[in-house]
Amino acid sequence: MDNKVIALCGIDTGVGKSVATGLLAAFLSGQGKKVITQKPVQTGDTGRPGDILLHRRLMDAAWNEYDERGLTCSYCLPFAGSPHLAAQIAGCRIEAAKISRASEILTAEHDCLLIEGAGGLLVPLNEDLLQLDYFQERGYPILLITTPRLGSINHTLLSLEAIRTRGIRLLGLVYNLYGDNPFEIVRDSRRMMERALREYGFSCPLLLMPDYHESRSLNWQPVVEVVL
Repeated sequence: MDNKVIALCGIDTGVGKSVATGLLAAFLSGQGKKVITQKPVQTGDTGRPGDILLHRRLMDAAWNEYDERGLTCSYCLPFAGSPHLAAQIAGCRIEAAKISRASEILTAEHDCLLIEGAGGLLVPLNEDLLQLDYFQERGYPILLITTPRLGSINHTLLSLEAIRTRGIRLLGLVYNLYGDNPFEIVRDSRRMMERALREYGFSCPLLLMPDYHESRSLNWQPVVEVVL
């Protein structure tokens, strides 16, 4: 893999970013890479951040020194809301410099850093900074997670437009098949999303991600497109 840092972002909240991040980390670790994951902002949680714990479980890895030092999650905020609001309620402000410093340390000591975003692309980290602009400023390529649930075509196309407008490199569109969705929607949404990739000028593939249990049993390989 040529990309030392990858941002895994979703079209919305609850689309499987944490699972995709953990599975990709496990896959890369199996290829002999020294991999670490980062969730800069976790909301709706206290103590050890749940998404980092899920990453470690999927990686078959233990809580580590970087987790303990707070480098993999700079902000773990109790209120389940947008990062900027959760920080306000907690009496703090999310600072880009703090997250960047943590990423730099993690990157220096690992082959690959996978950064899981919070919610959708344009969530505000603070009053002056959107999450996607933060990733753009640092030149991170994006792996975008989507689903076949109703409404996802709209969210996916809006996300692709935002990525294209900012000139960000898109590595792939991960189609998370988890959930009890009608086959007609699953099939047609995939068709529409593949067409959108072409029309927006992206050369990356649409990658299928089975549900959690199937992904693990099949040794999910996100660099290989699976035919539905």
